[in-house]
Amino acid sequence: MFLKTKQCAGALLALSILFGGFFSNTLVVNATLEELEEEAAARKALPIQSNEIDNWPTGPQIGSQAAILMDANTGVILYSKNIHERLYPASTTKIMTALLAMENGNLDDMVEFSHDAVFNVPADGSNMGMDEGESITLEECLYGIMVASANEAANAAGEYVSGSIDDFVALMNKRAAEMGCTDTHFTNTNGLHDPEHYTSAYDLALVSSYFFRNEMLCKISNTARYHFEPTPTQPDDFYKKNKHQLINGEIPYDGILGGKTGYTDDSRQTLVTCAEQNGMRLVCVVLKEESPAQFTDTAELFDYGFQNFHVLNISENEERYSIESTGFLQIGNDVFGSSKPILSIDTDSYVIIPNTVDFQDLDPEIDYSLADENRVAGIEYTYHGMYVGSASLNLATDNTSTYEFDANMTSTDVSVEKNTEPADPDTEQSQDTIFINIKNVLICILVLAAVLIAIFMVHALIANGQTAKRRNNRVKRRQRRRSSVRTDFDDFDF
Repeated sequence: MFLKTKQCAGALLALSILFGGFFSNTLVVNATLEELEEEAAARKALPIQSNEIDNWPTGPQIGSQAAILMDANTGVILYSKNIHERLYPASTTKIMTALLAMENGNLDDMVEFSHDAVFNVPADGSNMGMDEGESITLEECLYGIMVASANEAANAAGEYVSGSIDDFVALMNKRAAEMGCTDTHFTNTNGLHDPEHYTSAYDLALVSSYFFRNEMLCKISNTARYHFEPTPTQPDDFYKKNKHQLINGEIPYDGILGGKTGYTDDSRQTLVTCAEQNGMRLVCVVLKEESPAQFTDTAELFDYGFQNFHVLNISENEERYSIESTGFLQIGNDVFGSSKPILSIDTDSYVIIPNTVDFQDLDPEIDYSLADENRVAGIEYTYHGMYVGSASLNLATDNTSTYEFDANMTSTDVSVEKNTEPADPDTEQSQDTIFINIKNVLICILVLAAVLIAIFMVHALIANGQTAKRRNNRVKRRQRRRSSVRTDFDDFDF
């Protein structure tokens, strides 16, 4: 393997600074290490907000300034420590850079390294040794960003996507806002220190949850060692090793999907990792820690999450709400009632709750503001105020029915109350096909007919009874008159 002249010079410069500083300032370095240990001990004593929730599993005391354990699919937070404090992310910034490159690029496209991309970063910083004018595929560039943590590769990817680094940074901030980040501001593509370049554990977990939903990005970031082979546009043959110890095997852990390391003097050690077990895809973010505790903290937090929480499917456990329709309008293909209810709970939705908690212990809240297209409302579940999952109430659709009547329907008569608002004529309505449940209609007609017949029969019986009584009365009166006449004649002697 051949090293470029620039790389050799940079390495020699770094070594001279390191050894010169060591021999001339040994006492200062030792004092600094002692101060760092004291700061880590103080951080370890900081409160953990998730531990303050009633009946919530007690999380580990770790030495980072901030940390979070979040489910990547639902956003459920299992562990929280100062998750909204603004801190420096260092190279974990590159998670956003790689995500935007994947969202806006093509892996086979060539990424050229401009003068600005190569020389706008320190020569002694993380790099992959690219020279101005060289080019590699976007896929290889992503390996350079995530495995080698190459600062110049992050710049080149930004220029490839947006045309300039400044425009790409603007895109980073826009995308972060779209994701819901409120404590994040980027000033560069790679995380080199800048007082205005910051994020929070929560925001970084949000960004990472999008990143780790992409299987290709998981594969790239979970690569322990990558071989960059020579090409006509990049002449060197070299390997880069991932410094993430849960990825490169130094600390084995089952289910690791990927991650990213970070470090500057101001940020200290930062780390983002994703692991999957027991149906949970958890993202762990650790900010401002000392090496190698960022790795052991992460493993400890994963153990905490996978051992103390479990997943429950909402549609299989929800029994408190009746979401059946009133019975006359249903969806399916059997006019005699073998059909689906108009409303159903999303079967893919789930909650993540402590092992000691039952589904019935959760507090649900229906939100009709989430209605759109086939979704009528959403149900959000909390436990002592902690969000644990959500589901949607959906309109069922089935266009294969034989006996159908077309209708435009955005809501139905259901057993949960709904605040209706006047429909906007300009709003596009969903075209859901429904039919009349003939069986239920026939049953109602028969019941109504039986009631009417019974009324007529009772009325007839009453009328007949009254007529018979009047007839008997007339007969009795005639009999009395005849008897009276006979008595009167008996008084005379003919």
